[in-house]
Parts: sequence; structure tokens; C-alpha cells
Amino acid sequence: MPKSELTGSLLTRTLLERGDTPVWCAVADSCDEEAIQDLTGNDFTALISSCDEYSFFSTSGIQWLCAVPIKIVLIIET
Repeated sequence: MPKSELTGSLLTRTLLERGDTPVWCAVADSCDEEAIQDLTGNDFTALISSCDEYSFFSTSGIQWLCAVPIKIVLIIET
């Protein structure tokens, strides 16, 4: 039986529960799909440090319903 992939907010919750904190995330209060669509200008990203059964909490204390892990990389022109 193939392993199921963890994605979206479920992946963030799993990362936090195993101690991988903090986690950079695209965030929203409606759904994971909205979170990943609102990345213009970095307005809806947050460093997530904890979660409970219903919410995710940023290092600045803001509460979110959805938090999708993202990877932020430095772009260098060569």
C-alpha cells in the first residue's frame, strides 16, 4: 500500500507536532487553496510557531485557520 502524501495545513500540523518549528507558511482563514493564491507582495505569509486543534499561531501572535508550508529561497543573479 502506497504512503499517502501530507500536504497543506495537514503537513504544517505534522511538522509542528514533530518539533520542526517555526515553519514559513502561506496563510488564510478560509482554505489552503486561498492561502497559496494570496502570495503577491508577501502579504499573506507568516512564520508559524504552534497550533492547536483548530488554528495555527504565528510568531507574532496572529491566529490563522489555514497554514500551507512554503519554501523561501534567495535568488542570486549570476
